[in-house]
Amino acid sequence: MPFPATHPALARALDAQGYREPTPVQSAVLAAPPNIDLLVSAQTGSGKTVAFGLAAAIPLLGDAERFERGGAPLFLAIAPTRELALQVSRELTWLYAAAGARVVTCVGGMDARQEQRALSGGCHIVVGTPGRLRDHIERGNLDLGSLKVVVLDEADEMLDMGFREDLEEILDSTPADRRTFLFSATIAKEIASLAKRYQRDAQRIDTIRRDEAHGDIEYRAVRVAPNEIENAVVNLLRYFESPGALIFCATRERVRHLYGALRERGFSAVQLSGGLSQKERADALQSLRDGHARACVATDVAARGLDLPDLGLVIHADLPSNTAGLLHRSGRTGRAGKKGVSVVVVPHTKRRPAERLFAVANLNVEWSGPPLAEEIRAKDQIRLFEDPLLNEPPSPEELELAAKLLADRSPEAVAAALIRLHRSRLPAPEEMFDDRGNDRGGSDARGPRPDRGPERGPRLDHGSRAEHTPNGDSTWFRLPVGRSKNADPKWLVPLICRLGHVTKKDIGLIKIFDNETKFEITREAEPRFREAIKTAADAGDIRINPAGAPGAPPPRAAGPRPERGPRPEGARPPYAPRPQGGPRPDRGPRPGGPPKKPFKKRAPNG
Repeated sequence: MPFPATHPALARALDAQGYREPTPVQSAVLAAPPNIDLLVSAQTGSGKTVAFGLAAAIPLLGDAERFERGGAPLFLAIAPTRELALQVSRELTWLYAAAGARVVTCVGGMDARQEQRALSGGCHIVVGTPGRLRDHIERGNLDLGSLKVVVLDEADEMLDMGFREDLEEILDSTPADRRTFLFSATIAKEIASLAKRYQRDAQRIDTIRRDEAHGDIEYRAVRVAPNEIENAVVNLLRYFESPGALIFCATRERVRHLYGALRERGFSAVQLSGGLSQKERADALQSLRDGHARACVATDVAARGLDLPDLGLVIHADLPSNTAGLLHRSGRTGRAGKKGVSVVVVPHTKRRPAERLFAVANLNVEWSGPPLAEEIRAKDQIRLFEDPLLNEPPSPEELELAAKLLADRSPEAVAAALIRLHRSRLPAPEEMFDDRGNDRGGSDARGPRPDRGPERGPRLDHGSRAEHTPNGDSTWFRLPVGRSKNADPKWLVPLICRLGHVTKKDIGLIKIFDNETKFEITREAEPRFREAIKTAADAGDIRINPAGAPGAPPPRAAGPRPERGPRPEGARPPYAPRPQGGPRPDRGPRPGGPPKKPFKKRAPNG
C-alpha cells in the first residue's frame, strides 16, 4: 500500500529515503482526523518518528511549500535520553529538509551556549530532553508561545526517569490550542493521567496487542555455569556473526569488564553507559552505524529508542530486572520488518527467575546450551564458502597477480593461505562445558518433580563422584548453591574445576543440600585449590569456603552412627517410660531450697 497523500516536500523526502509503504502505526496516525490530539501505543521500531513527523506537516505547513524564515519554534519533540533525542533530530532533519526547516537540538551533555545561539538565530523545530529544555525555558532562551505541535516520545520512560515535574512545566508553557501527540510503549495509569490533563479528546491508537511478543524477534535462552557467562557471550557473537550486536549488562562496572574482555579477544566493540561523556557515547553509536564496530556493550541506557542499522542480535549478559526491560532491550533488533535474535544468558542458579520472566512476558523461548567451539567452526566453514569475495568476477590486475602466485605455488597452498587469512580475522571460540544431555527446556518441559519422601537431608548423587573417591584422605569444602538454585553435578563439577584449578580426579564425593553443596578435594590438590579459590573470590566469582568454617560444619559421614560406649558413672540415664499404675520414684530433696509444698486439690464450688 503506498503512502497516503502527504505534503509534497515530505513525499519527495520519503521517496529519496526508499520509503514505499507505511508501517501500521504510520497508517493509523495518518488516517486520524486533522486537528486532533493522539495517544499512541506502538511497538518499538515501528516507525513512530516518521509517523508524528508526517502528522505534524498539516498544522506546520498547511498549503505552503516551504517554511518562512525561522523565529520561535513551531514544533517541539521531547525524548527521554540524549541518544533518542539526537536520533529524532536526524529523522526530522531529512524529513523536513525539502521544506526548508531549521532543526535545533537541546540535550544534556552538549554546549548550552551553542544551543542558546542556535535558538536565538530562529528555528522551526526543537528536539530535546526534559531537563535541558526546562533550563532553556527558565533562562529565557526558549519561547514556546508559537508552538503548534508538541510530541512526547517514550513518555512512559520519561516518567520512570523522574521527569514528570519537568514535563509539566514545559507543557504549561505551551499554547492551549496546540496539538499534542503522546507516544508510549504502554498506557499505564500515570500516562493516562498526563494525557487527561494535557490533551483534548485525544484519539487512542494501539497498533499491537499488549500480550503479544514481537513477531520478528526469535527468543532464545542459553543455560551456562555461573562462571562461564563471559565465554557464552563470546561464543554467541561468533556463532551468529551478526553485522551488529548489542550486549546488555546490569551495571557500568559489568559493561567495562565485558567490553575489555571482548576487545582483548579481538572483537571490534564499543561500550555505552551513563558514565561516559556525550562525545564518547555519540562516537560509540556512530561506530556501530558506520560498521567500524560490530558489538556494543551497554547498560539499559541503550534499551529504548535507539535505531541501529543491521542490528541482528541482542544478548542479555545479565538477566533483565523485569518484563518491560526484557522487551525493550530485545526491541533494538527485529526493526522495520527485519528479523532478529534475542538471547538471554541464564546461569543455572537463575533458571527459575528467568522462567518466570518469560512466562509473564508470554514468550515462546527456545532453551539450549551455549554454542560449542566445534559448532562455531562448522559455521565458519559455511560462511567461508558463501563469502561474496569468492563469487565476484576478478579484475584483469587480480588475474595477473593470481597467475604469478600459481606459478610459484600450488593451488592447494594458495587456498590454504586464504583459509588462514580468513580465520586470522576471527576471534577464537571458547571451549565450554557441553550439557546437551540436560536440555530440559523451561518449566513446562521438566515434568513433575520426583517424590523425595519425608527425608529432607542431603541428597547423595552417585553421578557426582569424580573418577575416583578419596578414602578419607581429603578435605571438605562448600559452595553457597544448593537444590533451591538448581544445583546439579553436571555443571558443578566444571565450575569447581575452573575456580579451583583442579581436574575431576581431584574431586571426591559431592553432597547437595537445600541451600549449599559440600564436596571433597584430595589432600594432594588441596594447597593449590585453596590458593585458586582465594583468587577467584577476589575476582568476584562464586565464593568457595572450607566446610569446617564457622556456620558450616562438615557433613557427617554416611553409614551407621559410631558406638558411644558405656555412660560415665553418675551420668543421667537415658529416658525410660515409667510403668503405668506404679508409684512415682522418690526424687529426693530439691536442690537449692526447701522442698516444694504438696499440691492440695481444691474442692469444687458449691
